[in-house]
Amino acid sequence: MNNRPNDKIVPRRRGVIALVGMLASAVLTVALLVVASPASAQSNPTGIDVSHWQGSINWTSVKNAGVDFAYIKATEGTAYKDPQFNTNYPAAYHAGVIRGAYHFARPGSSSGAAQAEFFASNGGAWSADNLTLPGALDLEAPPSGAACYGLSTTQMRNWITDFYNTYKARTGRDMVIYTTASWWNSCTGSWTGMASKSPLWIAHWGVSSPSLPAGWNNTTWTFWQYSATGSVSGISGDVDRNHFNGSRARLLALANNT
Repeated sequence: MNNRPNDKIVPRRRGVIALVGMLASAVLTVALLVVASPASAQSNPTGIDVSHWQGSINWTSVKNAGVDFAYIKATEGTAYKDPQFNTNYPAAYHAGVIRGAYHFARPGSSSGAAQAEFFASNGGAWSADNLTLPGALDLEAPPSGAACYGLSTTQMRNWITDFYNTYKARTGRDMVIYTTASWWNSCTGSWTGMASKSPLWIAHWGVSSPSLPAGWNNTTWTFWQYSATGSVSGISGDVDRNHFNGSRARLLALANNT
């Protein structure tokens, strides 16, 4: 995702990976066409995820460019709310983009319950309005410091469970988990305990199919962030690109909890 201090990850997003992303973009486009027939490609809605780093967004242009859904940064920890969220979230809705909010986890700074409460109270709540996805918990290494926030694998599992239980009690929905296979397997000890509860939003760029964390498989991932260097009309600069693993009807079913 689009991280800086108080946002998404810097070393992983910008640096060597950015150079790889530039070269991989064209290769990935060809690879996706190879692995998916035209019919299946059309059945998989495409999306983006954004934060204040994208600046001002023309959501009508984004929708007209074929973007079906968007995850929008709402919060981080228990004190930070993205300054563009209150603009982006309703604007995406009014443009007809199926939108959801995400929370950048800071497991070393406060409890999962406290962060879930902050998220749900500051944009992460859910409503059955045909255009709102369940909130997503962004679990990845911080811009600086220990990748697992100084927590043991048992402590990390307990933190995630705490967030999940609190978020579900507040909203009635299972949260979406955004992560990478390497972070999840390292920081949770290849835990399989969330695979039956939370839809997976997997990040893996420049490949024809993503590597998955323990517990999920090729038929159970829900969203795939396949590029960090995409471009979309209505947004200046790079934007993360995503696929949904299913039809638009299935995407709407996830949004509406049906």
